Amino acid sequence: MAPLHSVPLPVGIGSVFRRWGLPLLRLAAGITVLWFLAWQVGAAPFEDGLRAVTWQAVVAAVTLTALTTACSAWRWRVVARALGVGIGLPGAACAYYRSLFLNSVLPGGVLGDVHRAVTHGRRAGDVVRGLRAVAWERLWGQAIQAVVAVVVLLALPSPVRPALPYVLLGVVGAAGCAALAVRGAARRGRPRVARAARAVSSDLRRGLLAPDVWPQLTLASVLVVAGHTATFVIAARVAGSTAPLGELVALLMVVQVAVVIPLSVGGWGLREGAAAWAFAAAGLGAAAGVTVATLYAVLMLAAVAPGAGLLLGDAVRRRRDQGQPGESRRPDPAPRALEVVRD
Repeated sequence: MAPLHSVPLPVGIGSVFRRWGLPLLRLAAGITVLWFLAWQVGAAPFEDGLRAVTWQAVVAAVTLTALTTACSAWRWRVVARALGVGIGLPGAACAYYRSLFLNSVLPGGVLGDVHRAVTHGRRAGDVVRGLRAVAWERLWGQAIQAVVAVVVLLALPSPVRPALPYVLLGVVGAAGCAALAVRGAARRGRPRVARAARAVSSDLRRGLLAPDVWPQLTLASVLVVAGHTATFVIAARVAGSTAPLGELVALLMVVQVAVVIPLSVGGWGLREGAAAWAFAAAGLGAAAGVTVATLYAVLMLAAVAPGAGLLLGDAVRRRRDQGQPGESRRPDPAPRALEVVRD
């Protein structure tokens, strides 16, 4: 039998796959989940979520999102200062609103953070540290959210409570295996892995785990989780859910953990799928979960709309500056920030 050989992709196809493969996978995953939900529960739950929007709910979502965005900007500012690329709180809040809006309308849910990281890094003169600051800020927030979710799910009844110990054991095991793999690769002399390991160790020891840093990051993250949970509870009540508050919070924790996974279409996909599963498992009906998730998505889109206004203002200023070439102005790197995703 003739030996089998792998056939390399043509250069053009290979470069296209490397550039667009993961974004297309995320897009396909989000579309698949939405299609499956529409097939299972129909379009009525989505329509009910859209019809349930009230101006009182929008005002509450806008207010809570303003508070959570301020806390997120504070967390980012603390991380950035610890890594030596400081940023002012007003500028951090505006940049965070831009990233939230981009995450809400672009596939994957992370391009807004890339835009924020590259823009800040270029203005601070160190793109790599800018990227690390945003990565650590998001990772810390997600880690605290996971811890809060575990505590809530252990304390309150939920459909995932019986399986939670096994899930935690799997997560700890996976983290331990990853740490051992990185350590082994670094010892074998792989330069990239060794440099990354040293950078992570330095960021943790000299920055994030400093006595005056980690308490601020933890407090800001807990406040962010509380704000998002309150917004979700409002969406559930406005959508007509009468479940007890404790049960509702436990279900919403499951949904929030699913939202962290970057497989969506402008945020849509896993959020609605997780809500349908959680509500169905609790005996509340998958359609009710989809309605709540849809209403929450609409409220959040309205809440992050200031980011669209800021992006529009950036575009107007750039256009005006291009019309006045005689004046000396510092170039705004924002329009080039998303290029890092394609490079």
